[in-house]
Amino acid sequence: MIDIVITRWVIEYRAEILEDAHGRQFVAQFPAGVTRPVQYGQGVKVQAVYTSQQQLIPYDRIRDYFWDQCGVPISPGSIFRFNQEAYSLLEPFESFLVRKLVQQFLLHADETGIHINKTLYWLHCLCNENWTLFFPHAKRGGDAIKAMGVLEHFHGRLGHDHWKTYFQFDCIHFLCNAHHLRELEQAWVQDGQWWAMKMQLLLLEIHDATNQAGGCLDEAAAKSFRSRYRNILTRGHSECPPAVSNNATAKRAAQSKSRNLLDRLRHFEAETLRFMTDPLVPFTNNQCENDLRMTKVQQKISGCFRSFEGAQIFCRVRSYLSTCRKHDIQTTEALQALFEGRLSEIITRLE
Repeated sequence: MIDIVITRWVIEYRAEILEDAHGRQFVAQFPAGVTRPVQYGQGVKVQAVYTSQQQLIPYDRIRDYFWDQCGVPISPGSIFRFNQEAYSLLEPFESFLVRKLVQQFLLHADETGIHINKTLYWLHCLCNENWTLFFPHAKRGGDAIKAMGVLEHFHGRLGHDHWKTYFQFDCIHFLCNAHHLRELEQAWVQDGQWWAMKMQLLLLEIHDATNQAGGCLDEAAAKSFRSRYRNILTRGHSECPPAVSNNATAKRAAQSKSRNLLDRLRHFEAETLRFMTDPLVPFTNNQCENDLRMTKVQQKISGCFRSFEGAQIFCRVRSYLSTCRKHDIQTTEALQALFEGRLSEIITRLE
């Protein structure tokens, strides 16, 4: 029978005071970290930050949990201060993480909208299977990405969903084919584009063939698939012609979504098909989308962030917890080490 007991544990410290013959007093030192008449221990901080930042539980519900389950009175303000403390303690980790990301052979990039006090901001993510960096910013474009301090110095493979800002960085780009498959599905189902259905089937065929070949096709197979890829786009050109400009108004005609997709697949053939000849490049950018998913859960459960500081805390703490989990370090263990001043031990394990 496996069971648990949740209880409050209180330790009282007393300092002995000695006085010599001249009336001078000597007071014993309290243990390190004991600085107030009454204070919360590390276990309370760990559980508060864990439920707030990992499980995404709102502050009021965390307060209720501590009182109902442990008989510990704790205010939302105290929980926020614990998160602030974790954020401050993790500054060396974020610097370490940025250096590690610059050194990687492959990264995934994506961004998603978040609301801070009812105003739209952007949460940016750079990650791979071992590392995760979240970063909030008021902008979506180049200023935000440069502020992260990674891509300006990164020259490996970068996966994204064709957000044009990423192309300003000097690295090897590859595009997310999960996005392509969804857009091709829309072009076929909604717009009746036959070329889109054929392209969708071809990309899936290339993906299967690449997996069966161990992650990299030989030159002959790759050449054959490229030829078929171009033939589909050529047929698609007649099925989905470019929009014709109105010479009378000299305005550029708006392209259909299907035509924009066709042009993108033609102009970015190398980035779309890079997965079939580079064994390090995956078929999709799903790693980044998976890492970002909990951000949407946070907004759904807790609503918007009340301040930019709250978003910064969330991003830095989540970067730490996500990276630790990718290295098989349990969340509670990572937070315990953080609050006990043993962050250097965790960083050594991550190296």
